[in-house]
Amino acid sequence: MKVGILSIAHMHAFSYAKCLLKMNDVELVGIFDDNEKRGKEGSEQLGVSYYNSLDTFLSTDLDAVIVCSENSKHKSFVIEAARAGKHILCEKPLATLKKDALEMIDVCREEGVKLQTAFPVRYNESMVKAKRAVERGEIGDILSMRGTNRGKNPGGWFVEENQSGGGAVLDHTVHIIDIMRWLLEDEVEEVYAEVDTFFANDAIDDAGLMTLKFRNGVLASHDPSWSRSDAYPAWGDATIEIIGTKGRIYADAFAEHLHVYSNETGYSQPFVGADMDHRLVEDFLRTVRENKPTSITGEDGMHAMDVALAAYRSAKQHQAVKVK
Repeated sequence: MKVGILSIAHMHAFSYAKCLLKMNDVELVGIFDDNEKRGKEGSEQLGVSYYNSLDTFLSTDLDAVIVCSENSKHKSFVIEAARAGKHILCEKPLATLKKDALEMIDVCREEGVKLQTAFPVRYNESMVKAKRAVERGEIGDILSMRGTNRGKNPGGWFVEENQSGGGAVLDHTVHIIDIMRWLLEDEVEEVYAEVDTFFANDAIDDAGLMTLKFRNGVLASHDPSWSRSDAYPAWGDATIEIIGTKGRIYADAFAEHLHVYSNETGYSQPFVGADMDHRLVEDFLRTVRENKPTSITGEDGMHAMDVALAAYRSAKQHQAVKVK
């Protein structure tokens, strides 16, 4: 299979590219980026070709592309790739507006190409085991959940709202909401959220706390804040606690780490668990190769994004709001 990276604006692009380079039956054809300096530096680092023309990039013999652009460009890049007949793995959030997400989904369906949202946390071993335990009924009926996806402020275009669409609440809500939806096989009905800027001087939200009500009555909370300092030994966390009528599950996507104490570099927490990014990319390519439905659809990406956008509306209105 031949795959291309469509923009390396998002740092996950390098992780996905390195996954592709490790696969014996996959060729990373090259990188397109509309920022020439960034694109050339990234392609040199990865040892692949750089394309400065999107038309030329999409006219090459590509089976699929992975979109890792600024959030505001997801729509245009996904639609152009779909029109060129390429299957697409799109970085989260799927879009910054629901109407854009709907258009992306519709165009991909019209063109007969696959659209998968990049939610690698679903492939984390602890989350997979939590899902299986829930399906086996080990904790009975789910009553409530509590999630966190706290991280460091990434800076750059992430704190420029015209490019990101929002700060921490949009960036770090979608992963855990997707896990909650996946576990419950249900949708969020109502959101109450507090959103603010506490940890940096950027004019964008870096703190949030939300309470969620699912259609089946399950209550949940989530903290998506960029509350980790630069000195924190890991970039952040992704956790979920699930309370049922018969028991409790706690899953931590980054718990599989070492504790390293060094005189030269201080304390660090290198991760040693299975690579969920690799599993995500591998699964996406398998669906393309075998012509199967994607495991995480564009609709999944849209529903998770909807909850984050509802959180912003709730914070602005100072009341609970329905998810549209």
